[in-house]
Amino acid sequence: MAVLVCGAAWGAVPLYRLFCAHTGYGGTTQTDKDATKLVSVSPSDRVVTITFNADVDPGMHWKFVPSQKNLKCKLGEPVLAFYKATNLRDKPVTGVALYNVTPLKAGSYFHKIQCFCFDEQRLRAKETVDMPVFFYIDPAMGEDRKCKDIKHITLSYTFFPVEDDEEDMALEESQNQEGAAGSGVKLHGSGDMPAHVQQQWEEKLKQQQQK
Repeated sequence: MAVLVCGAAWGAVPLYRLFCAHTGYGGTTQTDKDATKLVSVSPSDRVVTITFNADVDPGMHWKFVPSQKNLKCKLGEPVLAFYKATNLRDKPVTGVALYNVTPLKAGSYFHKIQCFCFDEQRLRAKETVDMPVFFYIDPAMGEDRKCKDIKHITLSYTFFPVEDDEEDMALEESQNQEGAAGSGVKLHGSGDMPAHVQQQWEEKLKQQQQK
């Protein structure tokens, strides 16, 4: 079964991701898109180091790297981190990210509020974008005896190509002809957020820009 899943991973990414997100299987993180749980969470004094990892499927011509190698955070503290992606091809490419954390037992405590991995990401030819992930680690991890030894967590993403819809490609071509393609580094994946999440997001983004 594992061999079949791995062999067809690029085609089964949405289903696999949905299954893992609901079960925590394989170190898959949890989601808290409206941050309802974060509101009631108080950061603890326990600090862990987060390391960021990035990979791309061999058939996908993207450069994809973390903007920071690692950082330290308290359990329960909202954290904003970034990855950078560049489409190396001369045409638009759409991708979707599969993700997990190690050690696997930390997956059920790692909550993403906002992430580029929630949606497909489409990059125009030679386009470079910053892709944010906004997350926190549930302080309950500190009370789990099985997680007492966790001092380091690795967050990993792998991008897989997604076949483009003909209508999307036609729209893309039309926009390019109208000069809508733009240039420079852009921000992908922020999406729509509740007001209280948006405020925290903006505060964290401002802190990042001041560094």
